[in-house]
Amino acid sequence: MHIHILGICGTFMGGIAVLARQAGHTVSGSDENVYPPMSTQLEEQGITLSEGYKPENIPADVDQVVVGNVMSRGNPALEFVMNRNLPYTSGPQWLAENVLKDRWVLAVAGTHGKTTTSSMLAWILQYAGMDPGFLIGGVPGNFGLSARFGNEPFFVVEADEYDTAFFDKRSKFVHYRPRTVILNNLEFDHADIFENLDAIKKQFHHLVRTVPGRGLLVVNGDDENLDDVMQQGCWSQRENFSLDGEQWSIRNCSDDGKSFDVYLESKLEGSVNWDMNGTHNRMNALAAIAAARHAGVPVTHGCDAMAEFKGIKRRMEIRGVVRGITVYDDFAHHPTAIAETLAAMQEVSKGGRVLAVLEPRSNTMRMGVHQDSLINSLQAADKIYLYQPAGMDWALDEVAKQSKKPAQVFDGVEKIIQKICADAREGDQVIIMSNGGFESIHTKLLIALEQ
Repeated sequence: MHIHILGICGTFMGGIAVLARQAGHTVSGSDENVYPPMSTQLEEQGITLSEGYKPENIPADVDQVVVGNVMSRGNPALEFVMNRNLPYTSGPQWLAENVLKDRWVLAVAGTHGKTTTSSMLAWILQYAGMDPGFLIGGVPGNFGLSARFGNEPFFVVEADEYDTAFFDKRSKFVHYRPRTVILNNLEFDHADIFENLDAIKKQFHHLVRTVPGRGLLVVNGDDENLDDVMQQGCWSQRENFSLDGEQWSIRNCSDDGKSFDVYLESKLEGSVNWDMNGTHNRMNALAAIAAARHAGVPVTHGCDAMAEFKGIKRRMEIRGVVRGITVYDDFAHHPTAIAETLAAMQEVSKGGRVLAVLEPRSNTMRMGVHQDSLINSLQAADKIYLYQPAGMDWALDEVAKQSKKPAQVFDGVEKIIQKICADAREGDQVIIMSNGGFESIHTKLLIALEQ
């Protein structure tokens, strides 16, 4: 079968392309932004890419078109597909019908930590010799790619609450029919598609409804919003995880976060010794260990696997060290994720300063939804550099004025780089946070520091 994917260079749709190719299909795709690293990964898989959404980019012999949720009515390629009555479907529906059917699906949902926790879970299963398939919204260091068909029955999927397609406004995750689910946390996000927090809770409960009675929900017991979701009804097994709860919990954490014990029902089950940092990552690991146990992996194996976990690209990823100054790349773009990332940076700073650079790029951030909580989320940094992108609905200057730590607003990447070069000294950690490319600021900053 020849499958053509519209919006192929997005992380999720790129993963769909890889899975379709590994399943033996001929795969091609179109996107407005065809550039590395995604374009390189896809081409290495034998997938043909076309720049732009021109009707002529859709092959004449196509059997099915998979439509990404970036596509909307009026797009020339989409209108061509519909006018020609070509068979089309969404990415989540294609995944459900062609990959997840008859498999043991382990889904990871939540406002934060989905990519990291999915990567941890997939690695634990791999470490246990299960050779799972997976589709993750990032590139785990242990695998080097974001999607793999794997062997049956196990498949790990990052379960996103964002909408499915222009014709299907349900959250993606309702398509997956998982047997094991991690509910990491729940906050208001994606203000471009959700009216309020209750609307997101409703979608999360739709996911809960799809889990069979013999399935398992691994739920963050410290999250009140998830409590609200679960109170709407639960028909499956449930296990809570928390820092110091009665079921899954973390105890005896070292000062640097490099080791901690895993307890279940007040009984020591195993210990983790690893290179990760941050309370959020310890919670992610705890959830992954609990979910893997449901799939048959002993807790001690899960803990041992974490010792060899290599992290994920763009999650506190070290991009380089120049003159004793370390530059990190991180995907954080919600106030909670920003605060958690900076708290983790304090664990690794070893007495040096943390310089935080933020591009408020997400639709929710650009709309000003998190304007009131943004500056508080940055206070664990020693210096703050805020980028004011063109076309944003509100100005960052007032936010900077409220900061107790030195904070400045910049309207250009080069200006940020010049200021950091003037400010930074040996031992400093520069953490750059954005859910986009940020004009390659990481590479430019490293070059500037060398000069």
